[in-house]
Amino acid sequence: MDTVPSVVERARTAVLVDFGGVITSSVLRAFYDFGASLGGDPRLPLDLLGRDESARTLLVDHECGRIDTEAFERGFAERLRAHGADVPAEGLTARMQAGMSIDQDVLALLGDLRAAGYPVALVSNAFGNGTYDGVDLAAVADAVVISAEVGIRKPSRRIYAIACERLGVSPEEAVMIDDLRQNLDGAARIGIGGVLHTSAADTRRQLAERFGITV
Repeated sequence: MDTVPSVVERARTAVLVDFGGVITSSVLRAFYDFGASLGGDPRLPLDLLGRDESARTLLVDHECGRIDTEAFERGFAERLRAHGADVPAEGLTARMQAGMSIDQDVLALLGDLRAAGYPVALVSNAFGNGTYDGVDLAAVADAVVISAEVGIRKPSRRIYAIACERLGVSPEEAVMIDDLRQNLDGAARIGIGGVLHTSAADTRRQLAERFGITV
């Protein structure tokens, strides 16, 4: 039986990539595990960050660089305590991310992309201190765009535009790899293609089959 060839949606020549949940293991899983360690509802940290107005404002302000890590930790610890979780503020963001690890297969994929001539930009929402420790960002990406440094966070269209500008490509030439659909939707609003990341192997396959990026 003849096989149906894969259809390339549109050939792309540059890649934007998320950090937490792509270069690392799942951020959502780490936050869930942290919630479980508090002894109550393991969904509490994620629920607060997603639905509690005060916690949500703290997160947005922190990711955009308007408040530092210590201010976020103090404020979020208060929100957790208000919902029955007695946690110290100091080191809170590090404890929330303690379950995350670097995905070496993704690092290998990014290295292959750059070696093949595809420029790569890291586009990441900042969270806490030391988030990028252990990763040589200059070896991973040709350009690095961190939300707290540019004052804009995903899924704002502007942060993706900045990444494209730094790579010297148009949005229509780029594809974004992210583990969150809303971040891909933000990128799509300016013409950037999207790969919803679940594993390095699947992302490698999607890049080739959908966007003509083969490595």
